[in-house]
Amino acid sequence: MNQPRSFLLVDDDIDDIIIFQETLRKVDDKVGFFYVNNGKDAIDLLTENAPNLPSLIFLDINMPRMDGKECLKLLKQDDRLKHIPVLMYTTSSQSADIEDTMMHGAMAFITKPWGVNELKKLLSVIAHTPVAKLPAALQSVEKEISCFIVC
Repeated sequence: MNQPRSFLLVDDDIDDIIIFQETLRKVDDKVGFFYVNNGKDAIDLLTENAPNLPSLIFLDINMPRMDGKECLKLLKQDDRLKHIPVLMYTTSSQSADIEDTMMHGAMAFITKPWGVNELKKLLSVIAHTPVAKLPAALQSVEKEISCFIVC
């Protein structure tokens, strides 16, 4: 990879953001990290900062202003943004949410891990696996952690 990876987390829970950021820093401090609190802010940020797009987007579903499903649809309709892999990262395990987001172009659907050690394993796999191999790597790590992962 020529340029360092960067992750965008779209989530309205400040505790989840802090834990994600601190854990990612421990996993690989070279991975860039930024966040916004809802889908509307994500779309605005990404369209305004087109030269500095993230390598991956972690997208929660239940948020104010614009939820993750609507944000995903808009991302995948935008020619400048549709190539960015989106990992749904949520507490939901509803089959309707899984089907809807996968049908609209999410690379994976991941329920948030219960503990920091499990998040660390998950982020380590994501940070150190080439994007093309992520689905297989995520399915492998699912057996080791308490996340539900669909690719």
